[in-house]
Amino acid sequence: MVNSKRLADEFARQAGIASPSFREGEMCRYLIERFERLGMTVLMDDAGPKVGSECGNLIATLPANGRDCEPLLLSVHMDTVEPVEGVRPVLRDGVFTSAGDTILGADDKAGLAEIIEALEVVGEQGIPHGMIEIVVTVCEEKGLLGAKHLDYSRVVSKRGLGLDTAGIDRVINTAPAANKMRIVLTGREAHAGIEPENGVSAIVAAARGIANMCLGRIDHETTANIGTIQGGQATNIIPRQVVLEGEARSHDPSKLQAQTEHMLACLRDAAEATQQVIQGDLVPVTIETEVLSDYPHMAVLPGAGILKLIEKAAERLDRSVDLQDGGGGSDANIFNGHGIETVIIGTGMTDVHTIHESVRVADMVRVAELLVEVIRLA
Repeated sequence: MVNSKRLADEFARQAGIASPSFREGEMCRYLIERFERLGMTVLMDDAGPKVGSECGNLIATLPANGRDCEPLLLSVHMDTVEPVEGVRPVLRDGVFTSAGDTILGADDKAGLAEIIEALEVVGEQGIPHGMIEIVVTVCEEKGLLGAKHLDYSRVVSKRGLGLDTAGIDRVINTAPAANKMRIVLTGREAHAGIEPENGVSAIVAAARGIANMCLGRIDHETTANIGTIQGGQATNIIPRQVVLEGEARSHDPSKLQAQTEHMLACLRDAAEATQQVIQGDLVPVTIETEVLSDYPHMAVLPGAGILKLIEKAAERLDRSVDLQDGGGGSDANIFNGHGIETVIIGTGMTDVHTIHESVRVADMVRVAELLVEVIRLA
């Protein structure tokens, strides 16, 4: 049923459009025209100006045809990471790669192309279906900004599939919650060569704190990282201030809170240990902390309706799907937080966020076939 050449051509057209986060305008215009050719009603919400993008999120709706059933949401994002300027997809031996030193954009254009091909097949075959909503977000790669600012009053579905992970025949039904942290440590500057004893180094305090942290893989549910360090002015100046940015993730909210507090406590203790008495006065290292919830925990229980739907669709194709825990956040975290029961399925993309990114046409065909059966059974 799936037309592999049409699918490959569709992906090539999309991958050839550079659409880094905040600059998705050209891709958005293409998708509006493409969805309308499929007979869909397309609207754009007001997320664009809220997040600083050239366009808002798209909500494309295909009315029910021959079936009265619960609406189904299909979710993807239109932005990519960089480098992407001048991207040229190349198809060789059934595998798409980038022709140069850019990413390919299979994350998430493989998912977009698979959805479009599935809808082409549904139309050609006259397959009865319920109402289908496609939500295409902006700025997913910049902290799920499009999903966080989506106009949910325009979405009616309460169940959905997100196409946004590597591999095929795999379903992600859980994902961690995450906290982002920003910590500012401030000591006292001094000339490093002439009077170093009069300075209190913020970098030393930060280093002590980080050295005492448990980071990386904490347990099977929890990870943590300090990702950026910025501070100091010159090699001959005792650094007055340093700014740290980090994160903690966990499938267990209590573990997330405990890990976040552990990281902050390490820095508070280090700040206190680094303070000094200089010329009779106590010179402290002050600490300012900001903790933001980046996205909520996602957990769709085995046996949920959306999982049964995917499993039944796979059975019709004499396949099985592998249910897995996720380690990252996606738009699906946000959708679940808004009461839309959403899981994530693999699109075939590999080596995402690198210039070695690729996707096999045969894998995209396989995903499109699964989508056709999901729509048929929904």
